[in-house]
This record gives sequence, C-alpha cells and structure tokens, in this order.
Amino acid sequence: MATTIEKSTLTFLSDLTQNNTREWFQQHKPRYDAARKNYLAFLDELLPEMEPFEPAAHGQTGKDLVFRIYRDVRFSNDKRPYKDHFGAYIAEGGRKSILPGYYLHLAANNKSFVAGGLWMPPANYLKAVRQELDYNLEEFEGILQAPAFKDRFGTISGEQLKTTPKGYEKENPAIEYLRYKSWNAVMPLSDKVVLGKDFRQVVLEAFRAVKPFNDFLTAPLRDVGE
Repeated sequence: MATTIEKSTLTFLSDLTQNNTREWFQQHKPRYDAARKNYLAFLDELLPEMEPFEPAAHGQTGKDLVFRIYRDVRFSNDKRPYKDHFGAYIAEGGRKSILPGYYLHLAANNKSFVAGGLWMPPANYLKAVRQELDYNLEEFEGILQAPAFKDRFGTISGEQLKTTPKGYEKENPAIEYLRYKSWNAVMPLSDKVVLGKDFRQVVLEAFRAVKPFNDFLTAPLRDVGE
C-alpha cells in the first residue's frame, strides 16, 4: 500500500513549532523518529515515479535528499535549535547541489509547499542564467505561461536587485527577470492536500510542471567553468 503523510507527522511538526527546545525534543524523540521515517518513506516511493521525466532522481533515496532538522544557530539571532519542518531537495548531487532542482517542504498549519528553480547561485551561474534570459526571453515567458505551470505556481519569486544588473540596460525587455538573484517557483499546499490519499500524485504533477523551468535554468550552467 502506498505511503501517505500521516496526521501524526504534521501534529509533531505543529507541536515542535510551539515547543522548540532541546528538552522537549528529547522527550518526544520517538515521535520525531516516526515522523521522519514517514517522510523518508514517502520520498522513497516518490523518487522512482519521477525518473521517467527527471533522470536526477535515479539512484537517490530520501536519506540522500532530506535536510537535517538541527539548525545552525552560531551566526543567527534566531536561537531555536530545530527547524519546524522537513525539507528535501532533489537534484543532481543530492541535497547539497547548487543546480536547479525540486524541493518538498513539509510543515504544519498549512505551510507546506513544493518548489522548483535555482536558489542563490554563485556569481558565474548567475551571469550564465542572465545571459540565457537575455537571449531566450520568449522561450522563458512561454514556460511561465504554460497552463500546467501557471495554474500551480502562478508567477516566480526570489530575491531581486533594486538596480539594473551590470551589463544590462533598464530598457531590456527581460529586465524583470534579469534582476532576480534566485529564480523560484512555489506552490503552497494545505494540510488537507498533504494528508490526502493522492498527495504523491499532486507532488509528481507539480514537479512535472516545473521541469521545463528547471531545464531552462540548467541549460546555461552545463558549460560554466569548463
């Protein structure tokens, strides 16, 4: 029988949001272990179904892709020791990849989402993507206007420059997209959807819809650094 996200998994994440301390976490460690196991099992069944349209999923497991729940608080004003969600990044090279990929964020209180795109790339990747957008704006806009993409993700998001990027004129037809420092597509998920029997299908269809967006962002990166 297919793995679904259990209500107890979201309940644990909700309780963790309210009780984000080491003492509470240690007392509820078995609940964390069960919730993480549920999330990993879901990923392990999702990945083979992604393979027909996304080769990067091949040979990967949930453990390769899921982020640690422990926060690095050394340089942060926010001293909460734990993340209040589970997250996994599916891309070539696993969760630490800097290539475009697919992200599944599982959180309580209707804060889950699926996402795709390129997050805060290094300068040489940023330059390569901007050049691709400048040369192929029509293709990019076609991807964003495709019904499968637009119905799920609406528009794109990400941190933007307040000024015009170096080497481009403010009259450039692609300037709206050239200002981005990350190119992200995000689809919110309600708890009801997450807990539904067809949730895996919802995620698969969203990932399939964001695939052309990821492919566009990946293409100019293949030759970077060669």
